[in-house]
Amino acid sequence: MKLYSTSRIARRLGERLTLKAERDVSPKAAMVKRPYPPGMHQQRRGRGLSEFGISLKEKQKVRYLYGLSDGGLKRAVGAASRVPNKTKTEALVEILERRLDSTLFRMGFVASRRIARQVISHGHIFLNGKRVRTPSIRVKPGQVVSIRPESRGMPLFQGWEARFKNAEPPAWLVVEPAEWRGTVKQFSSTMDAATLQDISRIIEFYSR
Repeated sequence: MKLYSTSRIARRLGERLTLKAERDVSPKAAMVKRPYPPGMHQQRRGRGLSEFGISLKEKQKVRYLYGLSDGGLKRAVGAASRVPNKTKTEALVEILERRLDSTLFRMGFVASRRIARQVISHGHIFLNGKRVRTPSIRVKPGQVVSIRPESRGMPLFQGWEARFKNAEPPAWLVVEPAEWRGTVKQFSSTMDAATLQDISRIIEFYSR
């Protein structure tokens, strides 16, 4: 996936994506200082997006949020269409959220999914007591995600106490902060109707 400045990505999509962890939710965030797309004349642009443009924007937003290539997101949409007893939208949300990197981020031990991918790739995470290095692994109910004991003092894990105070993990995760671990339960989405509608636009985009 081609790399761009995370600040430019957030400004172009018009939304804070927490790609730079705490900085993206601080007063120093690019979206606060310059809440318009990058470019010389973007402040004066008044044109609205077409339906295709809105769907494309939502697709790009999810791609960068979850760190996926275009092909990776397309495969996830294809997999969602084969999940029984669920709508494609519900299935896609579950597929994305149950990635190991997203699960680790939701547990609160790291400040962003980007950091989660980094610590997983470097071997700092255990899944059911075994070291894993693949951020895209899809966790299952009953599995335990934990931080490698020798890695718990790393700077990338600092500040998790404050994150636990400010945001609770989703209902499908039981987190034990003192043990540096979390247990996966049956998935249940807490996304509101507007967010689910945005996700459905991605499915429509790949159905063209």
